[in-house]
Amino acid sequence: MQLVVKNDCVGIEWEDVAATLQLAGMAFHDPDKHRRAFEASYAVVFLYDSGKLIGFGRAISDGEYQAAIYDCAVTPSYQGKGLGRVIMENLHAGIAHCNIILYASPGKEGFYEKYHFRRMKTGMALFTDRDAKKEKGFTE
Repeated sequence: MQLVVKNDCVGIEWEDVAATLQLAGMAFHDPDKHRRAFEASYAVVFLYDSGKLIGFGRAISDGEYQAAIYDCAVTPSYQGKGLGRVIMENLHAGIAHCNIILYASPGKEGFYEKYHFRRMKTGMALFTDRDAKKEKGFTE
């Protein structure tokens, strides 16, 4: 594997971002919506193997004490190779001074626990697609 790590949005094929999220079984949107979200983020990371997008993630933050990590995904054929760790380490490096929250896909919580994330007892969410999120196990 010829891993290349990119920390900006220049030259990203946003159709590949949406397709990767879909392949990974995650929520995905119109490619232009992903572009706007990533470009508005505090930190981004994109992983490539031989020019092919294979993973990414983003963080939003006030830059002082609060941050949230979103849209961390690795193409299924590349999962289990330590690439999620690369994404998390790159994002964490820019926000290590902040409290960080995220929500994990149901069943994937253990991945984040390896990076010292802990389940919240008081976490709350107001999703625009609340019925779908309940059905997928994100909310009660």
